[in-house]
Amino acid sequence: MMSEPATELDAPDERDDAHLRNLEDGSGCTEIWEHLSERREENEE
Repeated sequence: MMSEPATELDAPDERDDAHLRNLEDGSGCTEIWEHLSERREENEE
C-alpha cells in the first residue's frame, strides 16, 4: 500500500487533519478513501 510522503505543515496553526477539511461531517470510510485517492491522483499530475 502506498501512502503520501510525510511533509511539514505549511503554517504552524495548520492541523494534522487539514487534508480532510473538504469532507462532509459524518463521512464514512468509503468517502474518506475516495477523497484521499482523488488527492493522490491530483498530486501525481
